Amino acid sequence: MAQPHPKPTRRPANPCFSSGPCAKRPGWSLAALEGALLGRSHRAKDPKARLAEVIALSCSVLRMPEGWRLGIVPASDTGAVEMALWSLLGPRGVDVLAWESFSAEWANDITRQLRLPDARLIQAPYGQLPDLAQVDPARDCVFVWNGTTSGVRLPHGDWIADDRAGLTICDATSAAFAMDLPWRKLDVVTWSWQKVLGGEAAHGMIALSPRAVERLESHSPAWPLPKIFRMTKGGKLIEGIFQGDTINTPSMLCVEDAVDGLRWAEGIGGLPALVARSEANLAAVAEWVAGQGRFAFLAERPETRSCTSICLRLVAPWFTALDEATQARATKSLAARLEAEGVGLDVAPYRDAPPGLRLWGGATVETEDLRALLPWVDWAMDAVEAEFRPG
Repeated sequence: MAQPHPKPTRRPANPCFSSGPCAKRPGWSLAALEGALLGRSHRAKDPKARLAEVIALSCSVLRMPEGWRLGIVPASDTGAVEMALWSLLGPRGVDVLAWESFSAEWANDITRQLRLPDARLIQAPYGQLPDLAQVDPARDCVFVWNGTTSGVRLPHGDWIADDRAGLTICDATSAAFAMDLPWRKLDVVTWSWQKVLGGEAAHGMIALSPRAVERLESHSPAWPLPKIFRMTKGGKLIEGIFQGDTINTPSMLCVEDAVDGLRWAEGIGGLPALVARSEANLAAVAEWVAGQGRFAFLAERPETRSCTSICLRLVAPWFTALDEATQARATKSLAARLEAEGVGLDVAPYRDAPPGLRLWGGATVETEDLRALLPWVDWAMDAVEAEFRPG
């Protein structure tokens, strides 16, 4: 065992590195919610205007193209994705890309719940991307932009045909506001408030291109649709959903928090500033990884490394020699030591992911907080090695 690292004295100002709900914006306090329109009907004039502000600010910060519709929907990003799958799929065959836990969930819903007869699963293990060349532009395609549980992201949208006949349905919940999405390559984009801008949970967003709206208005699913999935009535889009007239009752406290995050994003320079903050966080972790030999990125190719859900695997020879159960215990011990010191909260990997660490690097995380955390990881790892190393 190498010389132990001394216990650090510098601590992150904000120890929250959870991948969702994620860290609040720098400087956030409960005072940000003082203007919340509590005790009001969400259909009244002022509350509805606040909902419309969430939509308008989101479109502006994300640079969404003209002609797209954006709506607030129930049940976080999961609800938004399910709404898209159940409402839009069926007229064409569908290719489903899966390389981590959530994309595998969408594949499961398409094949086992919707039971579409012409669904192809194009998959890859944790750390890799599927073979994108297999995607058929004549078919619909469902995918995540960033693998929240694997730290593997799509590096670009060049693999998506401009003249595609099928729709592209993109779960972008850990990519929106941190990565520059190629909107002309996408038809449906979903995300939640709880990720990159650090909003509160339970509310989702669904963005529809004109091609997606055309599909909605021309296609009637062969299965019943629950009320919270319905975006059309009488064969026409329910426009109110995309103007702040939500399907079910939203939390106006959460709405106020979402507006606060969006105003902060706009105030620091919009999407370019958000992307730059996230990329700086990835760069800080990459510098640290390069200087030690116990951790490596789970993403095998540098260009696919996520700048939000930064997933690391343990590669120390003594660790890889352990059986799976002991590896899992060692990983839990590492995360527990960081939490006990109050320097790194919720950094354990996703339950289905390989053992290691998952550090959120979205735009609300300060790079200096990540830099302050990493020496603590070195220190805690020394203790884990002393506890679990054979012999």
